[in-house]
Amino acid sequence: MFQNPSQAEIEKLLRSTRVIAMVGLSADPSKPSYTVAQHLKEFGYRVIPVTPTATEVLGERAAPDLDHVKDLLKPGEQVDLVDVFRRSEFVAGIVDDCIRLKFPAIWLQLGVVDEAAATRAQAAGLFTVMDRCVYRERRAIG
Repeated sequence: MFQNPSQAEIEKLLRSTRVIAMVGLSADPSKPSYTVAQHLKEFGYRVIPVTPTATEVLGERAAPDLDHVKDLLKPGEQVDLVDVFRRSEFVAGIVDDCIRLKFPAIWLQLGVVDEAAATRAQAAGLFTVMDRCVYRERRAIG
């Protein structure tokens, strides 16, 4: 059974993260992903939109998928965290991409649950959080 990392481990991840690739980031300001991304940017994170439906969100060029995120990184940057705002049925494929692309961490937003995929991500060495809101967690640590 999948278990999220400890609060201390989550805090360490969020304090060390600089670049977040947000899968499913909407260009629609009424959507939760947009609001979360906006707040994460206020905390100083660079949020790279990963969506085939927009070319830019919140002033950042968008990648159509995780394979193209590397094209948007600045010299010396790397993706520290992949934040997932997609329905649970898409998680397995996103985990496959994260493992293949060797991203270090994946965060499945509140309501995004796939125990098997999360367990597989953890077993592959990815720091994995499921069914929690990254913004709420970051706000809680100050």
